[in-house]
Amino acid sequence: MSGSPGRRLILLRHAKSAWPDVPDHDRPLASRGRRDAPAAGRWLRKSGDIPDRVVCSTARRARETWELAGEKLRAEPEVVFEPRVYGTGSAGLLNLVRETPPGVRTLLVVGHDPAMRELTLELADAPPGRDARVARVEAKFPTAAIAVLEFKETWTDLGPGRAQLTDFATPDDFRSGSQD
Repeated sequence: MSGSPGRRLILLRHAKSAWPDVPDHDRPLASRGRRDAPAAGRWLRKSGDIPDRVVCSTARRARETWELAGEKLRAEPEVVFEPRVYGTGSAGLLNLVRETPPGVRTLLVVGHDPAMRELTLELADAPPGRDARVARVEAKFPTAAIAVLEFKETWTDLGPGRAQLTDFATPDDFRSGSQD
């Protein structure tokens, strides 16, 4: 979509977290998450999905995911750590997306399931079962998975069925592709 007047919303679910005896918000990444998060960043860079702005949950596992993925982008987008991403549903997440400044063309949100999966399915302009990418999201939105949605409207006009799910990648996809 480079060079077009459209916008791109990238939804990155935090990488795999550990389960130590700490409050949920403070859970760190597990070793698998520390491996998958940089791979997600490399995938974003190789696919050309470089954000202008990042809105990241304040949960430790989401912040660590962004830090590790962001190091691989070779870009320095504006980053906002937003407490409202943690614990919100798809409606709350969509409201946050709609607050995006109009000059932003590509927004990356680092957040949590089920909101990431639900928002992807809500925004995608494809009947369930008719698009392979949508079917994969319906089946599972695993940790460190990335959904890329493109649309031509403004951020404030984004709503149900108004975007195209142009890509969906999981850690298995990152490992099957060539990584540097």
